This record gives sequence, structure tokens and C-alpha cells, in this order.
Amino acid sequence: MGLQRRRFLTLAAAGMGAALFPQGLQLLYQRAAQGQPLTTRGFGPLVKDPNGLLDLPAGFRYRVFSKLGDRLSDGTPVPTCHDGMAAFPGPDGTTILVRNHETYPGLPRAFQGVVAPQERMYDPLAPGGTTTLVISKDRRLLRHYVSLAGTSRNCGGGKTLWGSWISCEETVATPEHPANQGLVQRRHGYNFEVPIQAKEPVTPLPLKAMGRFQHEAIAIDPKTNILYQTEDRGDSLFYRFIPKQPGNLAAGGELQALKIKGAPKLNTAEGFPLRKPFEVEWVPIPDPDPATDTVRYQGYEQGAAQFVRGEGLCYAKGEFYFTATSGGQKRLGQIWRYRPPSTSGEGGTIELFLESPGKEVLDYPDNLTMTPWGDFLCCEDGNDGINRLVGITPAGQMYTFARNALNNQELTGVCFSPDGQTLFVNLYHPGMTFAIWGPWHRRN
Repeated sequence: MGLQRRRFLTLAAAGMGAALFPQGLQLLYQRAAQGQPLTTRGFGPLVKDPNGLLDLPAGFRYRVFSKLGDRLSDGTPVPTCHDGMAAFPGPDGTTILVRNHETYPGLPRAFQGVVAPQERMYDPLAPGGTTTLVISKDRRLLRHYVSLAGTSRNCGGGKTLWGSWISCEETVATPEHPANQGLVQRRHGYNFEVPIQAKEPVTPLPLKAMGRFQHEAIAIDPKTNILYQTEDRGDSLFYRFIPKQPGNLAAGGELQALKIKGAPKLNTAEGFPLRKPFEVEWVPIPDPDPATDTVRYQGYEQGAAQFVRGEGLCYAKGEFYFTATSGGQKRLGQIWRYRPPSTSGEGGTIELFLESPGKEVLDYPDNLTMTPWGDFLCCEDGNDGINRLVGITPAGQMYTFARNALNNQELTGVCFSPDGQTLFVNLYHPGMTFAIWGPWHRRN
């Protein structure tokens, strides 16, 4: 046990009710010790898909569209590496999907990138970006087209309150670095905004005040307009961005990182009790757009807490939930819950909502969303060749809703249509998007 961990345990016992900090899963999962199961039936067992694409519970159906190898409405090829995605209400009952493509320089040719006119590309050498899809009431693809181009490793993101998608680059590549020479022409590591009204590639504008780091996802507090951000690193931080002008992110703002009060520079990989809140404060990031990859170091030096690969992030019922994909005693993943304050001058609290006890239950949680019936659906990005959509109840019980039956690639971009009747999710590669519907009432 390191000095930092020992200091935090002492502080917690003295000032937080002598909380038990478990060293094993039996203590960590007190509910299981009390006879409460860690898994639940959910929608029932999966049925093997005769098409070999997606196993679902009985009664559920899917439709596939906008696949690698298809053509977009302008005739250019559909890119692959389908990743983060969000659904917005469109005219006449349509659903508008904005979808990331995590393509980047140096990928094999089979990993088709985003194609757009060079004048609409942020970096002419970078093949990442977004496509926008318009889906009819009866879940059919009406049109799909490029909406952001010339970016790189567009992994996660999040929807705004004003009808746009923030697409996040999970890279800090620069043309000055020897490994990137000839691969990129501009500095990367930014967020880009894509309005849902865009019917052609937008003029890319890097939102530099939001930070240059390996972005993963964003979510917004509708009460304060503060944006929260995750970072996919082994020593990542959890950030918030306070905009100068709500709804106008290009106007700048202040970037901050989360620090647990009384426990500076804490690594949260293991040793936390479930459902016990800890007060936090926020430290400023002095230089959000550094020439080198130092944003997380700036926060850590001021005491910010570290999380092991922050990825999926969503807002639900006044709280934020985010995944630490490799966190936990077994390094199989954690889900954290952050309760924000009513004003930016306060800190809020953070707690460990869930930790995976084994890969058969939850293996590397990544993208996640809140369902209309109050559970979470979480995409796995595991390393055992089996990737699923896992349901998580408010009590922390888990169930399998879907399984990739085609290959070992992750499912991504999970989100619901505005009416809550259709679940959309991507297969990363070969890229394709599923619309799923069925007896959702079975979880009511």
C-alpha cells in the first residue's frame, strides 16, 4: 500500500464515518454478501441471430443501415470505425443521428475514412469526422452524408442543449512529433461542434478552450450549462468546462479538473466503497491548449484525482455517470456517479456507483446511456472477444441485452430515439448501425 493510499484511508476513517475500504470483492459488493444478486433477468436470455450479426432477447428485432461498403447520399463511401453517436428529433417524426468515425492516419485501406472536399477539412491528411443520418418513423434510412471532416480518432462526444453534437478527438497528434511527420498537418486533440441542421461538411472550428487532450465524451448540466468531459488515459482526469456564453462554446470559458477534498493526487483505480459520496472541488487548468500533452499533468499537480481510462459519460436525473474502463480491483471497469452543485462556485460529490466483479458480468464498460425505463445500457469494449450491451439497474444489478455475434469488435454509440421506442447502436468495424425495437415494456 502506497503512502498516498494510506493517507486517504486514514483521512476517510477519521472524517467520513470510519468507512470500510474493501480489499476484496466480497466486501466491495456488500449487497451480494446480504444475499442480493449482482445479476438480474433483464429481458430474458438472448436468442441466436440466424444472420450472425446481433443476438437479442426474444421479441426484439433490428434493421441494419449505413454500412462500410455502402455509399452515402453524395456517392462517397461510408466510412468505418463507427463510434460515439447521439439521436435528435427531426421534422415529420424523423430521427437525426450524428455519428463519429474513429478513423485516423495510418489505418489500413480497409478502414475507409471520411471523404470530403479539402476546403471543408480541418486537416487534409486526417480521415476522421462525423456522418449525419436521417431515419424515418418506420426506422428506414432516408439519407446520410458527411457533416465533419479532417479530424482524427473521433471517438466519443455528446449532444448539446441547443441542437448540436460535440465530436471529440481522442488523440494529441502534432505534425512536429517525429512519429506523425507526413501523417498530420495540424495539431489535434480538440472538440468540434456539428449542428444537426448541417447538410454538408461544416467548417471545422477547434474548441481550444475546452482543452487539448485525449477527449472521450461530454455531457451538459441543463441547470448550469456547465460541460463535463472524460479523458481516455490510464492517468486521466475528469474535467468541467464553464463557458463564457452558454450556447456559444467558441467564445471560450474556463477548464477545470476534479479534486477529491482532503485527498490530493488520488488514484481512484481501487479501494473505494460503493455508494459513499466524497466532496470534491475543482482546480483550474492554466493552459488548456498546450503545445505538448500536459493538460492532465497541470490538473494533477494541483491535486486532481486520476481515473483509469475515463470513457462513456451521460447525464441522468440531475446526475452524471461516467465509466473508468480499466478501473477496479480486477481492472475490468468502474462506473462513477457525480452529483453536481447548483452553482459553479460549489464542488458537488463523487462516488463509486459500480465496479465489475468479473468479466462474465461486465467487461470494460465504455459508452453508456440512460434508458426510458430508468436503467443504463452500457457498451463493452472487452479483450476476450465477446462484446455486449449490458443493462444496469439503479440498484447496480446487471443483465445482458445484446451481443455482437459477428466478430470481436465493440458495440458503440448507444442511444435512444427521441420517442424512446428505438435503440440505435453501432458495430465499430466493419462499421454498421443498428436500429433495435421490441417489447421494452417487459422492463417496466
